[in-house]
Amino acid sequence: MTKETLFAQKLERIAQTAKEQGNCVSEEQLRETFAELSLGEEQLEMVRTYLKQRSIGIGEPAAPEDYLNEQEIDYLEGYLKQLAELPEVSEGEKEAITLSAMAGDADAQNRLIQIFLPQVVEISRLYAGQGVFLEDLIGEGNVALALGVTMLSAFEHAAEAQGMLGRTIMNAMEEFIEENAEEAKKSRKMADRINKVADKANELAEELHRKVTIEELMNETGMSRKSILDAVRMSGNKIDAILAD
Repeated sequence: MTKETLFAQKLERIAQTAKEQGNCVSEEQLRETFAELSLGEEQLEMVRTYLKQRSIGIGEPAAPEDYLNEQEIDYLEGYLKQLAELPEVSEGEKEAITLSAMAGDADAQNRLIQIFLPQVVEISRLYAGQGVFLEDLIGEGNVALALGVTMLSAFEHAAEAQGMLGRTIMNAMEEFIEENAEEAKKSRKMADRINKVADKANELAEELHRKVTIEELMNETGMSRKSILDAVRMSGNKIDAILAD
């Protein structure tokens, strides 16, 4: 195994450890994880920067203002106030409600949703700062929770059912982030294509002292007619250097 591969594995390991500890690791855990690689202080500082970019605190949990914008902080404060109005339950009551939900009791399932709403918020903090809004993460988690409480009949113990709900919420948020990243990638790719077509069209039009044709752009860029027309359409037909096709 190369040193680079081992380093990447340890990065993921420390990130997973943080996720299990409320998105926080100690300085000691950080150093122990990378001890085998004998990293210098400069390299360790790079690791700390990487963790901070993933909203992971060193020594103490990251504060909301470290990974949320002002709008998200306001939303979170308001939402937490709403959740604070929900009645509290003991661990015994939570277990009893979970067992009833596992048996198919609709009222118990609805009550279990309420009980887990604060946990959805806590889980959303683990995934904040990754290109999606906190409100959307919470929304995805709540939808997954509502579906999850109807799928508990296969479990024998309340703890198992509750663990499944937590995993379901986390999976939903991870999938949402992945989907959002893929859409962002497609958007960047299209933006790059539009810029390429526009830049080449403007350059060629300046040389020819006239607007250019699609065929001329095809020859200059090596792009297909469809790709160029898609770029023109996605620009809102605002690439003025191209003759209307």
